[in-house]
Amino acid sequence: MLKQYETVFIMTPVLSDDQMKETVKKFENILCDKGAEIVHQENWGLKRLEYQIQKKSTGFYHLFEFKAEPHVVAELELQYRRDERIMRYLSVALDKDAIAYAEKRRTHGFGQKKEVKPEPTFEVKREPTFEMKREPKPEVKYNIAEAPIGDPIEEQTDTPNLDNKEE
Repeated sequence: MLKQYETVFIMTPVLSDDQMKETVKKFENILCDKGAEIVHQENWGLKRLEYQIQKKSTGFYHLFEFKAEPHVVAELELQYRRDERIMRYLSVALDKDAIAYAEKRRTHGFGQKKEVKPEPTFEVKREPTFEMKREPKPEVKYNIAEAPIGDPIEEQTDTPNLDNKEE
């Protein structure tokens, strides 16, 4: 009895584009040779890993969704383990709800980047602002001896004028 499966595998980031495509083609051929029907596949590209795997912090992700016998999945996972280009893999059998969700994701584009429409721009008219003109403060000079109590001393001289004469 054919069951529907989904497998995601992470390839090492040191692969070139051609090597990555060759690796994907290898596993696609394994599935086809064993009699599996590939329903859908997605290349998720280079993504950052949550934690390092084999001292690497990124990896190429790829997803296969296929219908096959259970022994085909066992053979596919054996090939994943043997291939040094594969860092991690996960294969799951889909139940009816997962199959429905996967179908929606394929047809409606869930989880894919949507095209961002530019927002309309509005021109803002600003009225001229009025600045209040401040008159400069009169410069207050106090002699230390004449300075009233409580007022700040604006200017302080080195030697106090004891003659009470203005300079």
